[in-house]
Amino acid sequence: MQRRRNSDVIVETLELEGKRVIDVGCGDGHLSRLLAKNGAQVLGVECSPRQLAKARAAEPMAGVEIVDGVGQNLPADDESADIVVFFNSLHHVPADFMQAALAEARRVLKPGGLVYVSEPIAEGLFFQTCKPVDDETQVRALAQEAVQGAPGLDVVDEIAYLHAISMRDYDAFRDRIISANAEREAKFAAIDGDMRALFAANGRANAEGGMDFDQPMRVNVLRKSDA
Repeated sequence: MQRRRNSDVIVETLELEGKRVIDVGCGDGHLSRLLAKNGAQVLGVECSPRQLAKARAAEPMAGVEIVDGVGQNLPADDESADIVVFFNSLHHVPADFMQAALAEARRVLKPGGLVYVSEPIAEGLFFQTCKPVDDETQVRALAQEAVQGAPGLDVVDEIAYLHAISMRDYDAFRDRIISANAEREAKFAAIDGDMRALFAANGRANAEGGMDFDQPMRVNVLRKSDA
């Protein structure tokens, strides 16, 4: 599997200039800002208070708006977007609402609009490092099933690659994982020694003094159909 950067894949796959993009589960807004730098007008949607606080603390950027919301009830009008992005976020939507989130993506898309779904595959050293705190094997499988069975959305492309996740140190790793789900904080505390050992064993040292972890990724691009 070829090593590629997540940011390169999305920019190379999507035509962003002049497009209206909804970034569902935008986290700290990093991806929303990247999309805007490449010419898009971006609405970032996030429900985590921690992530929203980070996104809103960043310096404001033209072309980016961050709002509180969820994928299954997008704060956007019908046929108002060219592209909807779920970047590492569809599997965070409650399982009972994954199909609803994709239906919402279809609702807000203009005819022929695209849904970009990037999901980590439940394997690889980064997944194994996170697994004791939050085993996402089942939810990631459910997200893939939802993508393949989404009514009115046709899969037009699938891309698989290895993304290297860089962590400055263990504390940065811990902060990244708990930012998406505060419940993981107590789990980290309970097995702190084991998690530190996994972090040291599964990562490889990089030139900046941090650690890199390989994470297999799958991207599905779906197009809004006429049906």
